[in-house]
Amino acid sequence: MYLKHFGLHEAPFGLTPDTSFFFACSSYQEALNTLLVAAHNGEGFIKITGEVGNGKTMLCRKFLATLNEGMQSTTPIGTQDQAASAVAGQNFITAYIPNPYLEPRSLLLALADEFRVPLDKDSDQHQLMKGLTNALLDCARYGQRALVCLDEAQALPLPTLEVLRLLTNLETEKRKLLQVVLFGQPELNAHLAQYSIRQLRQRISFQYELRGLLPDELDRYVRHRVRVAGFAGDTLFDMAAIAKLHRVTKGTPRLVNIIAHKALMLAYGEGQQHVSARHIGVAAADTPESRRDWFALGLKAGAVIAVLLVVVSGLVLLR
Repeated sequence: MYLKHFGLHEAPFGLTPDTSFFFACSSYQEALNTLLVAAHNGEGFIKITGEVGNGKTMLCRKFLATLNEGMQSTTPIGTQDQAASAVAGQNFITAYIPNPYLEPRSLLLALADEFRVPLDKDSDQHQLMKGLTNALLDCARYGQRALVCLDEAQALPLPTLEVLRLLTNLETEKRKLLQVVLFGQPELNAHLAQYSIRQLRQRISFQYELRGLLPDELDRYVRHRVRVAGFAGDTLFDMAAIAKLHRVTKGTPRLVNIIAHKALMLAYGEGQQHVSARHIGVAAADTPESRRDWFALGLKAGAVIAVLLVVVSGLVLLR
């Protein structure tokens, strides 16, 4: 509703993880570098954790998009057409499981579907495992690497984690046949700390904890998103608005997007061309997950104390 008013061609603060809006802040870039290095090194298990709203899904999609640039095969693994793909430098075949709360057999079926491996859906778990193993061996034979990303991995049942570990047991003399990247909330760490899956925990060779935006990164993040959305000016948010936005979100990207979107709507409704700290405050008050702005509360308290001091001083003089 406010796009034309601000000269935008799309909403800059959507909640869908659109990689065209990816912003390489320090935490995101370090995490992406970790993922790329680990993937090219052929590591079996990689783990990325982060609080709710810190951009794990966006990072996952950016990572897959980076791997797939000029490399993603369009043919099922285990087919002769892969030889030509390998020659062309298409090294990775990737899979993405957004909801891994699956029992072992369902996960194997999901992997077969993602990797386009023709398996009978009535097959038992042993047959599914054997079929995937043969397909992964063919993948390695053609010089390709198979990698799967599991989002919301804190929801993985323990038996399903064990199946993943068994799949990563498959290896050539040089590398693993399947690489697994786990993206999850901090609860994933407690999940993996259980004694029964200590073998899997020991195989996590690369890990990274995703953080929110730092105060100096938030201004660049907001400018980046409005620029990608088509804004031709300098910025839509004044510095006081940016400072308040960080205080009420602590740099959590999802909260930043929610509150910034509401603030733009408020500014549009008032016919304003820029977002102020007041707009941010009203938007934050309408967002249950926003944090208290202790700085603003401190200023109000300071003003009240100053008024009281003046009153007291006046009473003393009158005496």
